[in-house]
Amino acid sequence: MNGLTRGSAAIVGAAESDIGAVAANMSPLDLMAQGIHRALADCGLKLSDVDGLFCATTQARTSAMSMCEYLRLPSVYTDSTIVGGSSFEVHVAHAQAALAAGLCSVAVIAYGSTQRTVGRRQASAREYNPYETPFRPFLPATAYALAASRHMHEFGTTREQLAEVAVAAREWALLNPVAWEKKPLSIDEVLSARPISFPFTVRDCCLITDGGGAIVMVSAERARSLAKPAVYVLGCGQAITHASISSMPDLTVTGAHRSGAAAYRMARMRETDIDVLALYDAFTINTILFLEDLGFCPKGEGGRFVSGGRIGPKGSLPVNTNGGGLSYCHPGMYGLFLLIEAVRQLRGECGARQVAEAETALVHGNGGVLSAQATVILGTQAAL
Repeated sequence: MNGLTRGSAAIVGAAESDIGAVAANMSPLDLMAQGIHRALADCGLKLSDVDGLFCATTQARTSAMSMCEYLRLPSVYTDSTIVGGSSFEVHVAHAQAALAAGLCSVAVIAYGSTQRTVGRRQASAREYNPYETPFRPFLPATAYALAASRHMHEFGTTREQLAEVAVAAREWALLNPVAWEKKPLSIDEVLSARPISFPFTVRDCCLITDGGGAIVMVSAERARSLAKPAVYVLGCGQAITHASISSMPDLTVTGAHRSGAAAYRMARMRETDIDVLALYDAFTINTILFLEDLGFCPKGEGGRFVSGGRIGPKGSLPVNTNGGGLSYCHPGMYGLFLLIEAVRQLRGECGARQVAEAETALVHGNGGVLSAQATVILGTQAAL
């Protein structure tokens, strides 16, 4: 993103709202506000310090306006850009630009969803698409299943290799006290689970939970005076390749190769400089595609790359250390939770799942049906 400067902004606060299945009658705005208050407390700031609000949710058409009313912040700078689950990685870039331009000095980025409580159909009504809806696809699973099937056809990727992604996520989740899933998972259990859309079973698909959260961003200069170690924004990149899956140029290549390249360029880094990855794993194929497109293995090699537990707690490349959307939580739009986990890893706050000496993290968000890709590279003071 032109005009952004490496390390000019930092994330100084990060927190989840209640997640999983929240209390009856809580709204997405309640969860956003809860996340904002917790994230501000995390860094020692107050709500009265906030003059920038970035948010998105499918359950409120005018989420920024509604949150300004809810929080009684009538004069803040707002941005409610929504491109699906990667919206929050895009918000990081937008907040960094707004901070640099003096449009705000304390920016919060928030999300909330009650999709499990109210039902996914009510939480996110799907628009009519004259080119796809008549064929009655089971979206979004059918769209991602198309990508998985094509990857299997072109590169020999196997069902067992897809299952490796789910098993690794579950192993990480078992180390996370707030993860939704609490039972071990085997490859055979993934393969024998209830079919959803070939080649996926239910264990290839993300959870359906409630949840929300927030992060707080300030300038690098201000970050040095706050309560927790700053996590600096080193690189950002975005790419939108399509909206509908039938218009995706190549089912095996996502826009992550473009968003990642932009983020690496801004961060002045490459994939070998990254210590921990947070990749949007709505489906098992996502992790494989993003590992390829972000340069961690050649195109077509993702299935073999994840085999043998390489991305699990005992492997050589830590991926989705909170358990991911597959086993930790997935309240419809997951991108904010990737940022929260990356911040915690770089602060050394993750307990049993902590990656030793983590100084850099790559966060990759995905929106729509492999449509909107956004990459953010974060680092500690040592990585500046």
